[in-house]
Amino acid sequence: MPLSQYQRSFRMPRHSLYSLSVSLDGRQDEEGNSPQLTPLEQLTTEMCQDEQTIKELVVGHRVGFYKVRGEIGSGTFSRVKMAFHALTKDKVAIKVLDKLRLDVKTQKQLSREISCMEALQHANIVRLYEVVESHNRLYLVLEYAGGGDLHTHICAEGRLPECEAKITFAQILSAINYMHTKNIIHRDLKAENVLYACNGCVKVVDFGFSTVVTNDNDILNTFCGSPTYAAPELFRDDCYLGPPVDVWAMGVLLFFMVTGTMPFRADTMGKLRLAVIEGVFTLPSWVSGPCRRLICGILKPLPAERYVVDQMVGCDWLLSVDYPWTMSLVPFNPMRLADAPLGELSDEEEEIKGTLEELGVTTERIRSNHGKGLRSPINGLYSILLHRAQKGRGAETLPVVKGLVRDHKREGLRAYRGLIHSSKLCALQ
Repeated sequence: MPLSQYQRSFRMPRHSLYSLSVSLDGRQDEEGNSPQLTPLEQLTTEMCQDEQTIKELVVGHRVGFYKVRGEIGSGTFSRVKMAFHALTKDKVAIKVLDKLRLDVKTQKQLSREISCMEALQHANIVRLYEVVESHNRLYLVLEYAGGGDLHTHICAEGRLPECEAKITFAQILSAINYMHTKNIIHRDLKAENVLYACNGCVKVVDFGFSTVVTNDNDILNTFCGSPTYAAPELFRDDCYLGPPVDVWAMGVLLFFMVTGTMPFRADTMGKLRLAVIEGVFTLPSWVSGPCRRLICGILKPLPAERYVVDQMVGCDWLLSVDYPWTMSLVPFNPMRLADAPLGELSDEEEEIKGTLEELGVTTERIRSNHGKGLRSPINGLYSILLHRAQKGRGAETLPVVKGLVRDHKREGLRAYRGLIHSSKLCALQ
């Protein structure tokens, strides 16, 4: 999908990129008085006519309907800023990319990232709310996850207790399971790309290397992601299947969570390559049997012998975790608010429609944005309200660990040792 599809003009001061063609001149009610503006009309009028608001748009203190409040991170080609929606007051993160610094390859990669994120709607995957483009910059308006990343958390606090690791890993596994059912491969799963939301939920982020496959047997050939999380088949310069690569990265991630160290370490890339291809690692004694078996089942050098996602979901270590591995959420479809017959909208959709009406978004305005996807401020507003409604109905609850699952192999060995030392058939001298 070429980046040109997202191109829009950006002219100031009188014509804003975000102008919704709100015409108020000469409008009066039956008594001849000018009616009170809706919040949407007030905002769009300010963006087109208020000098201070226009100045904020020009210097980057506003991006569309979002008020920017400071930088929270940066990358090679991007900066991430915290902002909030001017109408709903919801906090968001805005990824700002300088288009002049993007070569053709990076532009294609960015287009894939946007396409993949548009297709994903899951409690443990960061949401893309809106895509905004000016002449020089591209803005990705994302869900705000302000709890820091998993890598920083472990480096600062140490390894996770296994109960906490179960809760974190179950959410990551649910997200990857969902992605693979959508035929999307992440290809850059690592602790730095797992963020904590303010409610404690974890969010998989950074889909810059993600790709869409036709089915699980599609062959890929691009080496991407972090070398310490890369599967052996990537180091062998082979063509590879997508799902086993994500599974391997989850094994490395789980090892890091429960031990605080990486399974494969080396001071040069060549030595790291050999260590990963050999697949030899050592687990500390404190790692429980069920967790040990899961890690060993994942970190198999041959993809055909490696656990698949379904085996991971059903493993002993996660049997005590109560969590919906598949989630049914209302899909992104603002047109339903305008076209659905009376009584057919869900409770979430009724809530969203009511809020939009209070803000001044009419069904006609919803219809006029049909087909624009997340490249419309009205659809971006809908996307934020949809996510808010889903969270309000418990779509982002933490997994619950119901109790300890007995490790039958360890208990059997303990019982056997007990028989040796208490047998009536022999006496220890």
